[in-house]
Amino acid sequence: MIDFHAHLDLYPDPHTVARECVVRDLYVLSVTTTPSAWSGTAALTKDAPRVRTALGLHPQIAHERKGELPLFERLLPQVRYVGEIGLDGGPEYRRHWLDQEHVFSRVLSLCARAGGRVMSIHSRRASTQVLDALEMEAGAGIAILHWFSGTQRELARAVDLGCWFSVGPAMLAGDKGRALAAKMPRDRILTETDGPFAQVDGRAAWPWDANRAVEELSKIWSEPIDTVQRQLDGNLRRLSSQGVAGG
Repeated sequence: MIDFHAHLDLYPDPHTVARECVVRDLYVLSVTTTPSAWSGTAALTKDAPRVRTALGLHPQIAHERKGELPLFERLLPQVRYVGEIGLDGGPEYRRHWLDQEHVFSRVLSLCARAGGRVMSIHSRRASTQVLDALEMEAGAGIAILHWFSGTQRELARAVDLGCWFSVGPAMLAGDKGRALAAKMPRDRILTETDGPFAQVDGRAAWPWDANRAVEELSKIWSEPIDTVQRQLDGNLRRLSSQGVAGG
């Protein structure tokens, strides 16, 4: 099972969640929201070989944490995965748009200069602007658009740009999310939860709730669950083998 976007450090008891991920043999991309959180979050999973910790600077707090860009630059050589990064066009964050653009542009530039990274990217209400930035910094690496919620036209553009997608049970609970997932290339999809922010059954999603996304993809693709899981496992192996730099 794969959870390619979870905030392990933000659960009330992250050590217990991390241990459970090991017991369940989950592959998890543990994203961070600030560079200063990376070291502590990575320490959570030092004995979890299938959990990777990504280096992030979340757009919703870019205005507060833009001063951590030098730390991001210092830590970048140690990581293969970057996230959560991106842009957020929600009305409550628009007043910080210039800070968001500055941070995202700088992060992409640093990734390109470092030889490229696998990037988990936030694009809520900002899909076109995220795609513009990725197009301008083509050497930044492999973009995985987390919980993509753009238009069908934006999706088609993302596909043409070579983007991947991570989809979770919360996204696939709605008609729009299911319609988008149906048009995504099957060989560029991974599952996620976005726990503990995303909700499942009125509670925070756990990383192992990614199995619900597998079940939903089975319905969307009209394929057996084991066929879907084999596709996803193959996607992850292919992504892991692609040539990007980093530790």
